[in-house]
Amino acid sequence: MYDLITIGAATRDVFLKSKKITTHKDAHYRTGSALCFDMDSKNELDEVHLSTGGGATNAAITFARQGLKTASIVRVGSDSFGKEIIDELKKEKVSVEFVQKDKKPETGYSTIITATDGSRVILVKRGVSADIKFADIKLSKLKTRWIYISSLGGDLALLSKILNFAKKNKIKTAWNPGQKELNAGLERLKPLIKSVDAFMLNKDEASALLNLPFKNDAEIFQKLENMVKGIVVMTKGKEGVSVYDGKDIYCAGIPKSPIVGRTGAGDAFNSGFVSAIASGKEISYAIQLGTANSTSLIQHFSAKTGLLKKDQWGKYPRVKVSKNKCF
Repeated sequence: MYDLITIGAATRDVFLKSKKITTHKDAHYRTGSALCFDMDSKNELDEVHLSTGGGATNAAITFARQGLKTASIVRVGSDSFGKEIIDELKKEKVSVEFVQKDKKPETGYSTIITATDGSRVILVKRGVSADIKFADIKLSKLKTRWIYISSLGGDLALLSKILNFAKKNKIKTAWNPGQKELNAGLERLKPLIKSVDAFMLNKDEASALLNLPFKNDAEIFQKLENMVKGIVVMTKGKEGVSVYDGKDIYCAGIPKSPIVGRTGAGDAFNSGFVSAIASGKEISYAIQLGTANSTSLIQHFSAKTGLLKKDQWGKYPRVKVSKNKCF
């Protein structure tokens, strides 16, 4: 019996950092700014870091480091990148019995271009990572207390099958959807959202999904509350996080700390949070652990380096959590 099984993306990541990257602010961009290079320029890199990524493997390593028996359902190609992902999972004591190996040499791949302030742009080729086969999952061995679902490349049919399996087998579910799932729109996602025990997304994703102005925190969160049967988590970057547990609203900020890179910060918070909930801890503790895990991660140039081990809290104080005094 596993404590948690993750399912979703697995990628080979290359992090590139350069002082030559500039930030250009312009209201025409969806986020209000862009990272820029001069056209036809050749630029020196200050740092290059090779790692593995993808929401399912990032979360799995947090769970394993927190002392939870963990496995991961991901799909990798028949290339060296796929082997590196499997080797790292084994090294971190994450079971690979459910890893799907595709004959194509097309393991998912990401290039993360990072500015000196931690801002970044991610270029992704999903490859076989977005082609997990439900038929290839060893359902007879899929015995776990929780299933943690990350990006499935927009495959809502796969998502529905996983949630139905979990419901039938009384397995709790946590879902942090990827952009391709969110692109399906609110009406298609509502029945799926209602069936999960913990629904997690960031404020930008929430405002877009609900078609509400980004600045309307209270309205965004109130609508999310009404959609979810269990826990809803909305991370807000530098503003911290808001959490609803079906009864009360909790919120917290983040510690002041330097930022090397933000990639994987959401995965680190969500997996730290779910680690605590799956271990029977209270919401406030879960928020503190998720925040500590995320804060530790952003001190490093990777989506996994810095993820905390059990009983570690990093070098910053635990955040103060407020209850029902958030909006």
